[in-house]
Amino acid sequence: MLTVQDLHKSYQTGKTIYEVLKGVSLHVEKGEFVAVMGPSGSGKTTLLNCISCYIPADRGIITLGNTELANLGEDALAQVRNRQMGFVFQDFLLLDGLTVRQNILLPAIIGGSVNTLVEERANQLCDVFGISPIRDKYPAEISGGEKQRTAVARALINHPLLILADEPTGNLDSKSSRAVIHAFEQAQKSLDATIFMVTHDSFAASFCDRVIILRDGVVWQTLERAALDRTSFQNQLLDVVRDMGKE
Repeated sequence: MLTVQDLHKSYQTGKTIYEVLKGVSLHVEKGEFVAVMGPSGSGKTTLLNCISCYIPADRGIITLGNTELANLGEDALAQVRNRQMGFVFQDFLLLDGLTVRQNILLPAIIGGSVNTLVEERANQLCDVFGISPIRDKYPAEISGGEKQRTAVARALINHPLLILADEPTGNLDSKSSRAVIHAFEQAQKSLDATIFMVTHDSFAASFCDRVIILRDGVVWQTLERAALDRTSFQNQLLDVVRDMGKE
């Protein structure tokens, strides 16, 4: 589904070059829920921005489905972002002048693909994420958790190959965070969604199938949940974070 091979990215300030990604390689299978964790400066957000091609990598290969993204021009990349990627941001990025349902339909509106089937999918997504009662309300009238569940539904409207989530629980209280992570679980189980999430939150990451730990621009460790219950997996994640701090 998603393959990243030997990805490098540096920034230059004056005469100083800062290496952020130093040969990152990873793979995400279809239907997986994968998180990336790591300390500040480890390269998490840069990795996400390179995968979405909002910033160019210095070198390396990023493949989504059967498409190598580095080979695409701007118009083709824009189509990939609209049709094959869904985005969930920390700050929701809902449009205040649109209702919940209209916000969900926005990628289809931008792509000029709104039809009866798409409108039915919007209604289905509202049902899946428990936001049907608020679908005619505006963002100012709903809670943070409801806004983020709306953002998850919007990310899924065009049947994307991959959802990219950047700190989706970062601005939420614990109750709202749980509701958002439950929305991702529902997307994975009910809609076979593939989710790649950057987070600093061990609670959110503990719901994932795998967690990739970045440190100093490289993949430092990968943990698999496998048969572990969520609490045990979170404890394992916390142990790794503590060990990384000691080093």
